[in-house]
Amino acid sequence: MLRVSRTSDYGIYLVDEAGHEVLLPSRYVTEEMKEGSDVEVFVYNDSEDRPVATTERPVATVGEFAFLSVKAVNRIGAFLDWGLMKDLLVPYNQQQDKMTPGRAYPVYIYLDDASKRIVASARIGRFLGNLYPDLKRGQKVDVLIYKRTPIGYACIVDNAFKGMLYSNELFRPVEIGNRLEAFVKGVREDGKIDLTLGGDAASRSASLAEKIEAYMRRCGGSLDLGDHSSPEVIRFRFQCSKKDFKKALGLLLKEGKIAKDADGYALLTP
Repeated sequence: MLRVSRTSDYGIYLVDEAGHEVLLPSRYVTEEMKEGSDVEVFVYNDSEDRPVATTERPVATVGEFAFLSVKAVNRIGAFLDWGLMKDLLVPYNQQQDKMTPGRAYPVYIYLDDASKRIVASARIGRFLGNLYPDLKRGQKVDVLIYKRTPIGYACIVDNAFKGMLYSNELFRPVEIGNRLEAFVKGVREDGKIDLTLGGDAASRSASLAEKIEAYMRRCGGSLDLGDHSSPEVIRFRFQCSKKDFKKALGLLLKEGKIAKDADGYALLTP
């Protein structure tokens, strides 16, 4: 947040608490931006290495990971679309593999010590897992899916750690580049985090029980699935495992909301 200090033919000048000024170009200036008012901006160096402010918000900023598309490649490196007029540079020595225009890559955004420019690195492994995660089982975390593996999807957890969502525990589609909320199943000795999208067992059962109950109400109060049903049919109908499905049915039976009948289950509550 910077304060408007003066106007010019090119826009308005904003000042920080230390008295440093930066130009907000005219194209971003609105009528509400009067002298003395506060404006939330993002500051970066333009193509001529001059500090400039913008009211546009980048997809991610310094110290964060993002999944970004390549707009162009030249002798300097690859240039990524990160939501600002000036594209984000990935120098050749920061590319894991040669980047191709039109493709998207996971990158880490940082301030280069030598050039003092904001740049990105596709060598994300060096920025992940440098601290052991202080996370507990069942804790909610933010994840960015960045790679498919033979056992599932590799994730960046809370912008700092390595995590894994396992394919055999996924009951809804996910894609590389997705940002999701997930839950910690456990933290391994090497600091990598096992993740689930469904929360702990009790939370999954309660949530699924509500989903089954709502489904039965829409279907006239009956459910034609049970112990005899195949895992594939249950997965298709409720996007869950057969084990979780049976636990949710058990919860509904215990609460007296459903009863077993010849065809499956019947809803008892109105």
